[in-house]
Amino acid sequence: MTTGIDPGVLDDDDLFRELAHLYDTRLDALRHAADQAFGEHTRRMNQLEAEYLRRYPAREIDPFRLRDGARTR
Repeated sequence: MTTGIDPGVLDDDDLFRELAHLYDTRLDALRHAADQAFGEHTRRMNQLEAEYLRRYPAREIDPFRLRDGARTR
């Protein structure tokens, strides 16, 4: 059984909104959700992130998020 709308049918605005909501609730799920609920949260997050990466394989990478950039800081 799957829950939630297939990420592939979400438009970009809906995908970003869903990702933002998951990130907003992640710590609460980690700290307070039952194991099954946390597992579902993780599964959904992975689905949405995979869809984002599928749509934006050449996304902009912040050079300061790379190892050399971190060393520069």
